[in-house]
Amino acid sequence: MELPAVNLKGCIVFSGSYAWANFTILALGVWAVAQRDSIDAISMFLCGLLATIFLDIIHISIFYPRENLRDVGRFGAGMAILSLLLKPLSCCFVYHMYRERGGELLVHTGFLGSSQDRSAYQTIDSPEAPADPFAVPEGRGQDARGY
Repeated sequence: MELPAVNLKGCIVFSGSYAWANFTILALGVWAVAQRDSIDAISMFLCGLLATIFLDIIHISIFYPRENLRDVGRFGAGMAILSLLLKPLSCCFVYHMYRERGGELLVHTGFLGSSQDRSAYQTIDSPEAPADPFAVPEGRGQDARGY
């Protein structure tokens, strides 16, 4: 009597690149939580989460098995879809952590709202223009020197 062929995929329906991407982001998340003062760690985790949302949508839409799906496979696919649905909420929490650690939004566009300039530096442009652009500052007048 022969045993039926065993599906080697097991309970992970989307193996390969799906698993590598999500486990890598999980490792980045552990690193970001462990490094409480690092803005780089949390920003890499946030960018990775955003990238895996995009990659998960593509991966699930292309590689979802349409037929011969057993209960274990349906459960694995359901958990992948649930994970995809919860990732935007995770991004909101991670972005909040990023802001708490001192990170700022990298794109400052004026039409989206008022920009808040938090720097301690003063701009080069001054509100008052000098009356005479060719005027020499006091104490630095040209001396009549004899050579």
